[in-house]
Amino acid sequence: MANPTENLDPNPPTREPEDEVEELNGDEGEVEEEEEDDDEGEDDDAVSNPQSLKTESLFRRMRSSPVPVRVHDVIVKGNTKTKDHIIEAEVDGVREASTLQELLEASRVANSNLRALDVFDSVNVTLDSGPPELPGTTNVIIEVVESKSPLTGQIGAYTRAEAKSSSVEASLKYKNIFGYGDIWDGSVIYGCDNSAEVGMGMYLPRFKGLPTPFSSRLYLSTQDWLNFSSYKERSLGLSLGLLSSKYHELVYTVGWRNLIDPSRSASKSIRRQLGHSLLSALKYTFKYDQRDSYLRPTSGYAFSSTSQIGGLAPDSRSLRFLKQEIDLRCAFPFGFYNAALNLGVSGGVTFPWGSGYQNRPSSVPERFFLGGNSSPVCSLGGPSALWGFKTRGLGPNEPKRKGDDERDFIGGDAAVTAFADLSFDLPVRWLRERGVHGHVFACGGNMAKLTENEFRNVTAPKLLETFRTSVGAGIVLPTSLFRMEINYCHILKKQEHDKAKSGFFLTFSA
Repeated sequence: MANPTENLDPNPPTREPEDEVEELNGDEGEVEEEEEDDDEGEDDDAVSNPQSLKTESLFRRMRSSPVPVRVHDVIVKGNTKTKDHIIEAEVDGVREASTLQELLEASRVANSNLRALDVFDSVNVTLDSGPPELPGTTNVIIEVVESKSPLTGQIGAYTRAEAKSSSVEASLKYKNIFGYGDIWDGSVIYGCDNSAEVGMGMYLPRFKGLPTPFSSRLYLSTQDWLNFSSYKERSLGLSLGLLSSKYHELVYTVGWRNLIDPSRSASKSIRRQLGHSLLSALKYTFKYDQRDSYLRPTSGYAFSSTSQIGGLAPDSRSLRFLKQEIDLRCAFPFGFYNAALNLGVSGGVTFPWGSGYQNRPSSVPERFFLGGNSSPVCSLGGPSALWGFKTRGLGPNEPKRKGDDERDFIGGDAAVTAFADLSFDLPVRWLRERGVHGHVFACGGNMAKLTENEFRNVTAPKLLETFRTSVGAGIVLPTSLFRMEINYCHILKKQEHDKAKSGFFLTFSA
């Protein structure tokens, strides 16, 4: 199940501060003060009002730095269903603040954490003066409005890192059933590569005192690769999110897989892997994204690293493999027409482990399959899309059964891709106001087989000689659900059996 913090708005909206209370403004990230009036009469009234004196004193302390402060109490209001300890766990940082500046920053974090639970319609964090007999103290007031409609649904287009392809996903969520910030969901996913998945998931922001969220997901999926390959994969499994934070994610997956050949025309190497297998894998992902936007980055950089080890179950049918993927992105603004150059390079390698691994082939589902017209600007996680090339339509391939001229694309044990994308505003105001912009791009990539001692035949000159490349230009139409592109792509270089062609393409990414 997706972590609700992934799409968190960094600028949470808040209401205007009330009298005698200072309130954290999520839009500006500052504490707003009541406007001061130069009228002397009003000043006299303020002096005669003890509460106004407290507020004015707090204002005065805010203007100096650093200001010692101590949190007297954290008061939670508005929650009728959500447990108090769930909310208090997200705002623990405010209790540790020792200066006003630290308290303001901790309050911002608390505001974001509570909104990330995705079970409140609104969240307001306000700072009020503590009791008169305890000078230098502050009360933190948390006011929440629980979701009026706990049942929500959505549909959208996505670029799924796991499948290396675009997909359309419809999901239905029921929030906060038991008051623990729990989110239960069901989803149906259909991929552009004819894959399909039905899943049910559960997300808990806290589980038995653990400091990180816990999630689980039961899924049933099928990968129909009959477009350019004769085999099909079916799987049933359970994923457990063991660790999830801003930069780190640890997931354990156990599942059953079945590789079948319904057309009875698979190539020799594919026939050797047909049948049942057990997946028991631990995957760790580190992701650091400082770009100003993931749909149209104009500045910043991003890095992602995913490490996976399979074969943790003591079963002879357990898939034993090691897999590593890296991805690096940079965006450079030009200062005119909102133009920016995006550069990206990604690579990955997978290899079996265990006795006799040198002579064993890698598992087909864990290999890399490049291609697809989804934009590599949006995806972050490893080698994936190449403009102009069909999904799973390039790379190592073998002839199917005798008498069949078609070939199976069997994937690679190592893959690398790179791209450059120059985006710019169009000289039409109506289009600029709606985010419609143009871009020109170039991309390239390649794959290689390493197992069964094939790594001895992999050389740098050979990889460069068989590198696939394409260039193009197009118009990007962003929407609230996805990024749509109308591109013309020209294939510069492809290999004999690659499924690629020049022409116009309509693509969706998110």
